[in-house]
Amino acid sequence: PAMLPRVLELVKSCHRDVPRHLRGPALVFWVFHVIRDYAATLQDKNSPHAALAAELTGIGNSLEQAAGPFDIVFGHNDLLCGNFLDDGNRLWLIDYDYAGFNSPLFDLGGLASNNGLTQQQELWLLETYFEAPVNDDLLHRYGAMKCASLLRETMWSMVSELTSDIDFDYAAYTASNLTRFRAALDDFQNT
Repeated sequence: PAMLPRVLELVKSCHRDVPRHLRGPALVFWVFHVIRDYAATLQDKNSPHAALAAELTGIGNSLEQAAGPFDIVFGHNDLLCGNFLDDGNRLWLIDYDYAGFNSPLFDLGGLASNNGLTQQQELWLLETYFEAPVNDDLLHRYGAMKCASLLRETMWSMVSELTSDIDFDYAAYTASNLTRFRAALDDFQNT
């Protein structure tokens, strides 16, 4: 919890400052396109999760509708705790493999879900980031993007089960993330 203000300031700086230094074409990381692409990959590769792909794509499409309208920033899009380094003087954000223009709510939702933030911490996160009180519309759009973040991580793991050579239990990671996604989706749909 003591690190959260520093982390949020770094994320906000990424969103605000990185585009000032970019030249030439820049990527777009549209999470809903990524979800649709992962679903197609699961079906093309005859994944054991292929039957679930259509359902997850439909959910992703519904989340896309619920999450708008969209502001666009330069997002990191992979805010796992391992992508933050503290050298004792400065906090660094590393691993920009998924970086690109996206909604700030995707990074904020990913930060919250990947790091087990409490509801109170999430409200603080949103109020501090947007420098305004949180209203119901923002909470609804944020909830949709938080679910989309968990869905993307789940489907990334499903694809990684088929494509990765890394010695890692992707099946267990998929199951864990699918459970977390379903719980978040239930919370979102019941609010």
